[in-house]
Amino acid sequence: MNTAQARAFDPSESALVGIYEISKLLASPNRLEKTLAGVLALLSSFLDMRHGLIALLDTHGDPEVVVGSGWSEGNAKKFFEHLPERAVGQIVATKMPLVVENVAASPLFEGTDLSEWGPTDGQPFSLIGVPIKEADAVVGTLTVDRVYSDRSSVRFDHDVRFLTMIANLVGQTLRLHKLIARDRERLMQEKARLEKGDRPAAHSAHIEARLDGIKGIVGESPAVRAVVDKIRIVAKAKSTVLLRGESGTGKELFAAALHNLSPRQSKPFVKLNCAALPESVLESELFGHERGAFTGAAALRKGRFELADGGTLFLDEIGDITPAFQAKLLRVLQEGEFERVGGTRTMKVDVRFVCATNRNLEEAVQKGEFRADLYYRISVVPIFLPPLRDRRGDLAPLANEFLRRFNNEQNVHLSFSDSAMEVLSECNFPGNIRELENCVYRTATLARNDSIVDKDFSCRNDGCLSSVLWNGSRESTIGGLHPPSFTPLPIVSKPQAPPPPPARPPVARPPVVEEPAPVVAAQPAAACPGAENCTVIETDHRSDRDKLIEAMEQAGWVKAKAARLLGLTPRQIGYALQKYDIPVKKF
Repeated sequence: MNTAQARAFDPSESALVGIYEISKLLASPNRLEKTLAGVLALLSSFLDMRHGLIALLDTHGDPEVVVGSGWSEGNAKKFFEHLPERAVGQIVATKMPLVVENVAASPLFEGTDLSEWGPTDGQPFSLIGVPIKEADAVVGTLTVDRVYSDRSSVRFDHDVRFLTMIANLVGQTLRLHKLIARDRERLMQEKARLEKGDRPAAHSAHIEARLDGIKGIVGESPAVRAVVDKIRIVAKAKSTVLLRGESGTGKELFAAALHNLSPRQSKPFVKLNCAALPESVLESELFGHERGAFTGAAALRKGRFELADGGTLFLDEIGDITPAFQAKLLRVLQEGEFERVGGTRTMKVDVRFVCATNRNLEEAVQKGEFRADLYYRISVVPIFLPPLRDRRGDLAPLANEFLRRFNNEQNVHLSFSDSAMEVLSECNFPGNIRELENCVYRTATLARNDSIVDKDFSCRNDGCLSSVLWNGSRESTIGGLHPPSFTPLPIVSKPQAPPPPPARPPVARPPVVEEPAPVVAAQPAAACPGAENCTVIETDHRSDRDKLIEAMEQAGWVKAKAARLLGLTPRQIGYALQKYDIPVKKF
């Protein structure tokens, strides 16, 4: 847009267009001096001006950066120095705009040589100056000058408002530039410190304040102490470690402890859950891939092995990888060598391996599901992590720690009462620490008062689904079947089944072909067309109908859960409900 086009606009419309154009320029990623010079060039299109100056001042008030329009960048500072200190000082001190209609007649410019400012004919000129602010501090000035005439119709008040808005935009840009420069400097210092292995002292102190240097581990029971002592010894070596234990025992935290207590603590700690990815994706994640190795591989990507070079690689759920991938992993564990997917160059890395699994690997080896050579390679130093039921003394500290985290996240102040701690002590928590954490968070979320009591727990209100999942200790088990492979546990509360409604005559339905139940009891064929698939075994004095109602009550009237309790399929449960005409409750 040229000057003639800009003047054709209404003054207010011209100002809006100018602010829009200048804001776009300030948002561009250019060098600061170039951006400010562009701002002055745009101003000349929207204002009747000859020259313009933007001067950025340091903390002492001296010009640090000076950019000019109408002069060369090298001469801009020289022209700024011709401005009298009284004029610049008035703008900085008052933080207000300065308007001088005729510079030659102003006392601020008395005794100042202004020959180089105007043409040689000595024609007078006007000057407008506005402060550039960052927050409430003046960090620079924006000044423009124009030819002065008694018959001039230029409105100074309009130009002052326009220049003030532009100065505010420049001030915000300066603030962003300073923030970016500060963050960049901080990141560079952080990178340099990490490359030198210089960890912050506060971080080390925080780790040592934990249990024997293990961050995140809470507990003082003998079982945990034994694991801690072993980890402190093993951490010094390079041997591969296999962490064994049930799900939820904190294998990832102990793997991080092995790294933090080892000589590799200044190097990367990289982790990967092997069970979370399919084999094709897992190979790319671990080994990396070359550009064009497969569809979507637009660029070279380093794998977890390369990222962990010099440090520790934690492979969680290693017992769930496929036999084909086990062979590929074995070579890396033995030789420390691999090739990226789609590449031919052999890479060599120095990585300390820590693996973890909750599977019975010895049984998997016997069945041929897990390679014996890989088993011997990863099980150099096996460490067995104790379940929570073997750490009864740690239950209270763990529960209080989880409640403390909840209080910090939600900005509340909850605490456990004695009755609440009794409820926690009665449960074996077969899901271990993860289940305990979920229980604490669930109870704290639903708590009615600042003190959590026994009635706040779901198991006291027949709403604990974990008790249904892990229920295997009932003396009179429905159908004579225990949930498979679960350890019998005590039940905190037992939901009472309502009295059964009066029996109704069965309704005949079309026969459906279904797989036979594990145990079949003879029933009259006319009673239910699918009777062979829905009969509950008669093992005590209760009727089949009573057992079915009791199972549905325990499962919260969820057919799939009741089927697991009875050792049947959900479809068989559906047949049984139809046979005994039991209405399903809706919640």
